[in-house]
Amino acid sequence: MARRCFYSFHFKPDNWRAATVRSIGVIDGNEPVTDNEWESIASGADKDAKIERWVAQQMKGRTCAIVLAGTDTANRKWINHEITSAWNSGLGVVGIRIHGLKNSAGNTASEGLNPFDFITHTPTNQTLSSIVRCYSPTGATSKDRYDWISKYLSAAVEEAVAIRSKF
Repeated sequence: MARRCFYSFHFKPDNWRAATVRSIGVIDGNEPVTDNEWESIASGADKDAKIERWVAQQMKGRTCAIVLAGTDTANRKWINHEITSAWNSGLGVVGIRIHGLKNSAGNTASEGLNPFDFITHTPTNQTLSSIVRCYSPTGATSKDRYDWISKYLSAAVEEAVAIRSKF
């Protein structure tokens, strides 16, 4: 049975790549929000509170957060919030670098920083990157990297859940 996971990613540049990973089907992920839905969530004077409520609602019933790390994912306000919320809620947390997957225009991107380098695990005062994994799929082509993700995503999620259970 596939795990239920929350996907975290930088929407504007990586939504195509994220959809590609979601379509693999080995993980039951949260449904993508439409542009119109997101517009209503992320607007208005209380938009931060609405986004926080939306993230909390999306994480309910999940066992792991998968951070799809693209070129500019690291150290973004809402990515950091999602990582911290997932960890503090007891979810496993894992990163999968997606810069090598093609976008809708057929282009790949450069590798970004590790998003877990910007989160401090308070009890140990270490960066979360010293605890959780951020995988860089191998392969020379977008298809090779897609195949790597297809093969190893489920195991990466299981490892993340196991790591989280130790803390």
